[in-house]
Amino acid sequence: MAEINWTEEAIEWLQDIHDYIAENNPVAANNIINDLYNKVQMLEEYPKLGYCYRIISTGEIRILLYGHYRIGYLIKNNGSIDILGIFHDAMGIDNYLS
Repeated sequence: MAEINWTEEAIEWLQDIHDYIAENNPVAANNIINDLYNKVQMLEEYPKLGYCYRIISTGEIRILLYGHYRIGYLIKNNGSIDILGIFHDAMGIDNYLS
């Protein structure tokens, strides 16, 4: 099983998503965050679940879809996974994962 590491930036984005949704619906905010977290946990057993976005010298950046969100992650050459960020469809993901 792959080891999953959350970057500080990804944790901040997750908190921002929660805070934004919680302004109108705290229960929905908690549900979405739990669902996103559970989706990420699937990568432990299925690291190539997302589609290949870009190959770089340190590994392979992939995107995992969940609803209107894209979870950007890096499969490192050693097999571990870094969660890079969680992006809403409306955001230009290329600006963040270039």
